[in-house]
Amino acid sequence: MGNLEKYLGAFKLAIQDVEDSAICGLKYRDTGWDSVAHMVLMSEIENAFDIMLDTDDVIDFSSFEKGKQILRKYNIEL
Repeated sequence: MGNLEKYLGAFKLAIQDVEDSAICGLKYRDTGWDSVAHMVLMSEIENAFDIMLDTDDVIDFSSFEKGKQILRKYNIEL
């Protein structure tokens, strides 16, 4: 499984009831992405990529695209 598939999988597990086609455009506070789903998402991403996100990165992780930028800091290319 590639990194993009892992990333998408984390979103699918954490944010329920969102169409696959809508995941790439998701932003925090969109349908299903509340504070609880956010923490589940962070956990799923940490597990998928075997990393520990800094607190600032958890706070800044505000969209699907922003998350891709943050993961680059951890040498993870999607």
